[in-house]
Amino acid sequence: MFLFKKIVAPLFSPVTLILELFLIGLVLLWFTKRQKTGKTIITFGVIVLAILSYGSFSDFLLTSLERQYPPLMIESADGSLSSSDSIHSVKWIVLLGGGHIADPRVPVTSQISNESLTRLVECVRIHRLIAGSKIILSGGAVYDSSSEAGTFAKVAAILNVNARDIVLDDVSRDTEEQAENIRSIVGRDRFVLVTSAYHMPRSMVIFEKAGLKPIPAPTNHLVKERQMKVPEDFFPSSMGLFKAEHAMHEYLGILWFRMRNRM
Repeated sequence: MFLFKKIVAPLFSPVTLILELFLIGLVLLWFTKRQKTGKTIITFGVIVLAILSYGSFSDFLLTSLERQYPPLMIESADGSLSSSDSIHSVKWIVLLGGGHIADPRVPVTSQISNESLTRLVECVRIHRLIAGSKIILSGGAVYDSSSEAGTFAKVAAILNVNARDIVLDDVSRDTEEQAENIRSIVGRDRFVLVTSAYHMPRSMVIFEKAGLKPIPAPTNHLVKERQMKVPEDFFPSSMGLFKAEHAMHEYLGILWFRMRNRM
């Protein structure tokens, strides 16, 4: 099932779908007499590409995901915590990995993705605000010889996290496996769950379905409000497609999980 998801999911990504439309249209134009149909399909592909490349549309898709859960433990001006006192009793902080490539030719800080680095920094920040807490780094070796969790641990050491405060889940390959394996570590304890804001809704559904009690701590927000518009906002960009890819991946992931659990 894991391999099936990894093969099928990219077929429904925006870029792949757009290319499929272009290819179908070109085949019709070059090798058949269905010229009008070919032109219509290519035109539709261009429109879809234009819409998804504009940040305003992809931001709209992401906002409903990223704003479901507010950031956790925002510090006040004096450095104290503004969260509920119940947070202080939490023992575990769980970090879900966001990708890595253990290339020995680059520093370990470059071996994890920018998204993973942002998640890790947020995890460490919360860890330092909760006395006695331990960090669970989750992520196995999916397409790499080294586990994601193990690579995270090396970066955490650079950030001066004590090795005694780190627990590794270095076998989980996806969010569902992470929920199952983390349950064996935390049991019935409440814990802080750190992942990207757009990924948090799917993670919460999966973890709560597994009988866990996560406290959401979203980070790596892709949608941010500027004080004013800049010229780049009026042009299509690869960032617009990047955001649309992430949004579609999460919506499809939520749909897939719910369909499987209804069967």
